[in-house]
Amino acid sequence: MKKYLKQDHFFKINKDYWNERVSIHKKSELYDLNNFKKGVNILHSLEKNELGDINGKSVLHLQCHFGMDSLSLEMLGADVTAVDFSEEAIKAATELRDELGMKTEFILSDIYNLPAKLDKNFDIVYTSYGVLSWLQDLNKWGQMISGFLKQGGFFYIVEVHPVSSIFENNHEKKSLSVRYPYFKKPEPLKFTESGTYADRNAHTVNNISYEWSHSLSDIFTSVLNSGLKIEFFHEFGFTVWEQFSGMKKSEDGYYRIDEDIPLLFSLKAVK
Repeated sequence: MKKYLKQDHFFKINKDYWNERVSIHKKSELYDLNNFKKGVNILHSLEKNELGDINGKSVLHLQCHFGMDSLSLEMLGADVTAVDFSEEAIKAATELRDELGMKTEFILSDIYNLPAKLDKNFDIVYTSYGVLSWLQDLNKWGQMISGFLKQGGFFYIVEVHPVSSIFENNHEKKSLSVRYPYFKKPEPLKFTESGTYADRNAHTVNNISYEWSHSLSDIFTSVLNSGLKIEFFHEFGFTVWEQFSGMKKSEDGYYRIDEDIPLLFSLKAVK
């Protein structure tokens, strides 16, 4: 019983954290909502190229935040269902969809309870950028993904590389130093920090969050144990936001540092 009470505590704190940040992200330069409303697809070339042609495909988007990526998938011709645990995110996503006259279905649910709320199979399950650290149980996550895929369908993730997550990301520091664990610990990491990655100077009240470390072997094992076959795994020396102080944004829109470490990975697995 104590274990589940702790899980509920982590979940509530993290939901409060994300609910507060939705309105900040909508106004931020990083998300660039105004240009999106003018028809700019905000998916990066990396995921668009690796997803391939998704026109006419059914897509389940996990941890969708306030829906810009979900609606960008719809722009590419997909029939999209998107999920997030934040009430404010789903509210904002629904309002944005209606404003743009689009049709993506947004569902309020945490990942683990989704099978109780959604009875449908998809051609593609998709998730991206900063999602895994908020999940406590990757094996359950992998089983859930497999359960929503059609036979022959695929799962695709592009995500922060767990190696890059071991380094201090305090923007006052000018060099990389190891601070966080690579392997998962029994208890999550607790962070207390105001603002957000999209606006570090934003005033926020709910500043505590809990995150879990997951190694590459954790990720691979969760996917393979779910019965999926890994088609490719790629690593990249660039990322999509200023993860560390002093990162340089290149002409291609990606951020890089001088140190030769992996910053992103992508994985595709077929059922």
